[in-house]
Amino acid sequence: MLQVERKEEESLESLIRRFNKKVTQSGLMTAARRKKFYEKPLTKRAEREIAIRKRVRKEQKTREAYAIRG
Repeated sequence: MLQVERKEEESLESLIRRFNKKVTQSGLMTAARRKKFYEKPLTKRAEREIAIRKRVRKEQKTREAYAIRG
């Protein structure tokens, strides 16, 4: 569980902002959204493969961009 302690003279808004930042950095909300509904193993595998293809494509584009500039 994430906890954020209030600093001295800290406003409630900044406390909430720090808490929200910690939640997003930890990835708790994204994990909770993924687990909200059951997902078949085949679907999970397909999503992983799509993510890998996207990552490879993005890396190739950045390499090509540096090669053109360099």
